[in-house]
Amino acid sequence: MGEINAIPWNGYTAVSTFSGCGGSSLGYRMAGFRVAWASEFIPAAADTYRANASAYTQLDTRDIREVAPGDILNATGLDVGEIDLFDGSPPCASFSTAGKREAGWGQVKAYSSTKQRTDDLFFEYARLLKGLQPRTFVAENVSGLVIGKAKGYFLMILAALRDAGYKVTARLLDASWLGVPQARKRIIFVGVRNDLAADPAHPTPLPYRYTLRDAIGDLPGAFDLIEHDPETGQRLPLAGYSIEPYWHELEPGKCHPKRTSLTRMAWDRPAATIVARGGGDGTATITMPDQPRYLTLAELRRIGGFPDDFELTGLYRHRWERIGRAVPPVMMAHVAATVRDEILAKVVSA
Repeated sequence: MGEINAIPWNGYTAVSTFSGCGGSSLGYRMAGFRVAWASEFIPAAADTYRANASAYTQLDTRDIREVAPGDILNATGLDVGEIDLFDGSPPCASFSTAGKREAGWGQVKAYSSTKQRTDDLFFEYARLLKGLQPRTFVAENVSGLVIGKAKGYFLMILAALRDAGYKVTARLLDASWLGVPQARKRIIFVGVRNDLAADPAHPTPLPYRYTLRDAIGDLPGAFDLIEHDPETGQRLPLAGYSIEPYWHELEPGKCHPKRTSLTRMAWDRPAATIVARGGGDGTATITMPDQPRYLTLAELRRIGGFPDDFELTGLYRHRWERIGRAVPPVMMAHVAATVRDEILAKVVSA
């Protein structure tokens, strides 16, 4: 984190909504952006964001429905059209392939430590976008947004973003091809204001991927059966049943054909996708290749593309959730660098 804090400002200002624990914001900071204002409604996520934020970042913890464009402008001292990059990761549980999808659309339901409707929040993002008129925007969501019935929502969201006054493209990107040792696919929307002489751009995949061994092979205990997390002293939980008999039936890199939430990772591949409801509190049991155990927090950080000293708050399962919901910072750093170099460098200096 000290290295990130020492990165010089590139001259561009970002504003972040639905900021979670700060994965996207950290990626922008890695690319030299200054995140002047951020919004996070979930108290546990806001606690983690606050623990790692820059001193200059103002964190707003209200429901996004209560935030007006003028609130953001007043907080940052900027005028309409002066924000360089407007970021947002509206909660994606309604569209996730790991959830119930359309069965919960239009309903208020449990989300993290609160209850709220989540399938309409992208339109709140579009409302703020229209009022702020930033030069560019980057929005993120799960791959499930373009699968099945959710495609209708995708087209509505795309129309709302374009109606706000932007040229918009969306790409399905895999974090494992953008420096993150985790197979994690996300839809990334990039928009450029219509009056600017540039087009949206997305990062080019790297020619290599990091494996699980690359990421955590040097950590103490990576090859051992650990019963307690060294960082917290808390017992590494299992998902309500003894997984060991089923774990032994799996080859590394496979999920169980009957207990599909059980995945045994492989050393020579990127890690499995870390989902939010795991860590002993839900649906996912992602284990080490050689041992039927959960991941330590140190391992989770590495797999999620976070610095080793990124502070996580709450119980073990809460910290797991923070990583599971976060946009990997290293992935977002590549997205941010592309926006910086291929869009903003052209339009701000013009």
